[in-house]
Parts: sequence; C-alpha cells; structure tokens
Amino acid sequence: MCPAGGLPALKAAVDNGADWVYLGLRDDTNARNFAGLNFDAAALAAGVVYAHTRGRKVLLAVNTYPQAQNWSRWTAAIDRAAAAGADAVIIADPALMRHAARAHPKLELHLSVQGSATSYEAINFFHERFGVKRAVLPRVLSLAQVEQVVRNTPVEIEVFGFGGLCVMVEGRCALSAYACGDSPNTSGACSPARAVRWKETAAGLESRLNGVLIDRYAAGERAAYPTVCKGRYTAEGECYYAFEEPASLNVLGMLPELMRIGVRAVKIEGRQRSPAYVAQVTRVWREAIDAVLREGARFSPRPDWMAALDRHAEGSQHTLGAFSRPWK
Repeated sequence: MCPAGGLPALKAAVDNGADWVYLGLRDDTNARNFAGLNFDAAALAAGVVYAHTRGRKVLLAVNTYPQAQNWSRWTAAIDRAAAAGADAVIIADPALMRHAARAHPKLELHLSVQGSATSYEAINFFHERFGVKRAVLPRVLSLAQVEQVVRNTPVEIEVFGFGGLCVMVEGRCALSAYACGDSPNTSGACSPARAVRWKETAAGLESRLNGVLIDRYAAGERAAYPTVCKGRYTAEGECYYAFEEPASLNVLGMLPELMRIGVRAVKIEGRQRSPAYVAQVTRVWREAIDAVLREGARFSPRPDWMAALDRHAEGSQHTLGAFSRPWK
C-alpha cells in the first residue's frame, strides 16, 4: 500500500510494484493537505486509469472530520471517488461511512488510522454497521496486540511498515492543534506550512511552529520539518527529544511474522514525499515481500535494502516502534 502526493508519484508506485496506491484531493478532506500536493479531478481520473490498466488499485483518503458547515464538501469527495472509479475510500468519520455505504454500496470502505480503532471491538462495530472491509491500525500496538485484533475480526488488517512514526494514537493527537490552533483532524495538516518559520540566530538555526520554539540546530546539523512531537525540549534540566526521536518506522525484518499472524497489507507512509522516495521505497518492499513469499521463515532482509531505506529515514535511522515490546 504505497503513497502518492501527485500523479508522478502514483506512476512511480505502480511502476515499482505497489499493489494499491492511496492519495487525496487538493483540499482539507484529507490528512495531508499541503500546498503543491494531491489530486484534482483530471489527475485523479488519469491516475485511476494508469493504475487499472496495469492491474493495480487506487484508494482515495477522505480521512479528516467534516463539520456541520462544510459537510457537503466531504460527501462530494466520496462521490468523486466513486465517479472516478476508485476501488476504495479511506474514511475516519462514521457519518461519512454511512453516506458512502448508502450512496455507493459497491465502493469498498477502509477504516482510516484517523478513526483511532485500537481494538477488535471497535473494528467490528464499523464492519457490522457500515460494511468496512479493511482497517488501518494506529502505530501504537505491539505485535501481540495486532495478532489479537487479527484473530477476532473478519476485517482485513493493515499496518504501517515504513515511514514517519507517530507516537500518538492517530485521530486523538491534539499537540499540533495546541500550537497552531487548527486540528489536523479537521484542517488536514499536522504542522501546516503557514505556521512554520526558520531563523538563523547566534545560538543556531531555530525552527518554530506558530511562534513555539520546536528545535535549535548547530552548524552542519541536519534539520527536520518542525512538528511538536519531534522537537527537543528542556525537561528537568535536560534538553532532549522528550516525545519522540526523529527516526522512521521500518519493520521490513518482521515481514514473516506479520504474514504469519494474518496481516493483509503493509502501508508505506509518505504522501508528502517525492516520486523518487516512492519509487525507491516501493521497489525495496516489493522485492522483500516477494522474497518472503518464496522463502518463508528463512527470510532475512538484505543489507542493501536496509541501507536504501535508511537513506530515506528521518535522521537516517530506523526503529520498530511499538511493534517491539520485549517486556510484554
């Protein structure tokens, strides 16, 4: 399951082995609402044709939450997905699920990670009432917890495998809203570009988010896009990454275990990333998945795969995140 922030990225994903490509429209109906990203009607139609002629599938993410005054824009996004021939929509809001299920019964529904479903009871609720076929799990569950979910639901389970790591239960985080005033769940952007400021100071390069100091970098130190959860803060006299270090999730080595417990899809994060990122990461994961299908438990990630992924990782380092909890 690979990301596309534009038509060139969609083509890169398809050409390098993605089975599904997910994307969003150019507005706040999706959770990657950044300038220069996403699809208008013409690009969406072209992307669906490109994918379908090559035997691949397209999902439209409509995964933010509408309000009473803008409800029609979100339902229109669902309608556009169906009209364009998208294979599924990724939705967080139950009212939108009801609209999709009633208006477009043949359109497959996937529960977004923004829906914050961390238990099989929650996932089964959406399946029973709206016919949800697949659910994307937040990046806070251990492997044992994921296995428990898989065992107790008929819904296909999708997990994040590579890319930005969110330490919060997606859909519940309020950190960006605290700093910027707008909730990512309604405006579609965590750390929106309008709030980002960079400034060279005597102490180093500073990054701020709506005036809030997020980080300060020494000369030659690699700077990251400012988000509240990945800033360095002074706590009890020590300045460090108090919430989360800048590292990317990478569970390539866990592929045999994910397949064993019945996970149906692995999601690559990065709709805001370049087509080159999409091409490289998709190619590695395609080769790795095919290798697991051939080798089973004998599978071991190749060093060149890990090196290629680390080049695209935050801080050039990776982690298993919540999947690895040896004390549980």
